Amino acid sequence: MHDGLRRIDLNLLLVFDALFRLRSVVSAAEELSISASACSHALARLRGALGDELFVRHGSGMQPTARAEQMAPGVGAALQSLTGSLSDFGRFVPSTSSQTFVFAATDFTAFALLPSLIAALERNAPRMRVRMIYSTHRESLDDLASGRIQFALGFSHGDESRETGLESFDGFADDYVVAVRKGHPRIRKKLSLAQYLAERHVVVTPWNTEGSVIDGVLLKSGLVRDVAVQLPSVMTAPFIVANSQLLITLPRRVALLLADAIPLAIYPAPFDIPRYLLKVYFHRRHSNSPAHRWMREQLLSALSMPGSHAHEAL
Repeated sequence: MHDGLRRIDLNLLLVFDALFRLRSVVSAAEELSISASACSHALARLRGALGDELFVRHGSGMQPTARAEQMAPGVGAALQSLTGSLSDFGRFVPSTSSQTFVFAATDFTAFALLPSLIAALERNAPRMRVRMIYSTHRESLDDLASGRIQFALGFSHGDESRETGLESFDGFADDYVVAVRKGHPRIRKKLSLAQYLAERHVVVTPWNTEGSVIDGVLLKSGLVRDVAVQLPSVMTAPFIVANSQLLITLPRRVALLLADAIPLAIYPAPFDIPRYLLKVYFHRRHSNSPAHRWMREQLLSALSMPGSHAHEAL
């Protein structure tokens, strides 16, 4: 049994997993608390055992080969399973833990969450690490199931399909407003639907979709807006609007926070748009881990604190 495993020091799989997630020898070494040279030596041993390069240098990082891409989901799942099987579930101590939690989020959800969360971790888990990556899908099911990420933050408008094994809890809800630069030559005290449709727009589609929920609402009424700029980033867009005559429809709390720093005028949306709900997604296979359960509590607290960025603009 396990003939393939007999050829490999199982500690090398920890190196493989870290390299696959972080794409950097230095970052992987830091996470594993070993030297970069020891990490490189471990990779060389793994290459020899498997007969494949596994990772090739690309720019400043390391890119996985096809063999590594094929291996990664199984290795990640196996390590998560072993960690759960071998750990003493009663001994997770936040104050001494150096565990790394990986989140997938848009720039706006990171902005809403991280200030409060990091402040709490500094107090209660000063050695813990957080890594934020930008999500390419609002639920990131494959990454959650494999353990490459522990949480995904995404917007829900009440219409997403349920995926097997996926669980979630609610962060906060908000509505949408329209922002224009102060002194816009055509928009004064009110913004009508006719004015909205006559202007050109900046649109944010963080998951690289063709349109947004706003376009979907308009399309149901047979309406289309004129999109001048399409971006993956919420945080860039208002600065474009402040220096142009373009309009943007965005969450109220980020509009109000940014209006303190840049010259924006904010108007109610001139048509009904469903409120969005910020949800935190995770996979139930990891939900019994004490560390995971503790982090869920920190997330709930960070997203509900009256003084956090998530609620200052209500």
